Amino acid sequence: MTGGWVESYPDDVKSVLAAGHDLGNHSENHKNMSQLNDEQCKEELMLVHDKVKELTGVEMELFRCPYGDYDNDVIKNAKECGYYTIQWDVDSLDWKDYGADSIIKTVCQHKNLRNGSIILMHNGAKYTAQALDAVITGLKDQGYEIVPISQLIIRENYHMDHTGRQIAD
Repeated sequence: MTGGWVESYPDDVKSVLAAGHDLGNHSENHKNMSQLNDEQCKEELMLVHDKVKELTGVEMELFRCPYGDYDNDVIKNAKECGYYTIQWDVDSLDWKDYGADSIIKTVCQHKNLRNGSIILMHNGAKYTAQALDAVITGLKDQGYEIVPISQLIIRENYHMDHTGRQIAD
């Protein structure tokens, strides 16, 4: 959830929650988080956090940095705000607008795809909605189960590798 999206689509925020999905923080203004100081970073997190809490009553705890732009300070600031920072290890490339078939192939044949993968897809990309059913079917046909990130992540004693995957310490 970004601040602008929450403001523009409050009913959709509620629908996402009602459908059983996690609500996650994606910052107030979609900035490069590693370029912000500690105070600015926390403000980006808490402004949208407060909007979602007021709208839904949910205290979000998952944060995905815009552009995948994070460093140790961003993770520390997010943790101080009560957030687990997550990262994807499979990029659908849906944001490049290559088409639905490209998204399906990119995800279902991705070199990093394995148990525990987090797949990056965007709700505003041109072909994502068209591709989603086939992606889900393709993943299930390969034996994968789709679960909310809150059920997938490691919450303590871990680090992230260069692909964005959590590794237990």
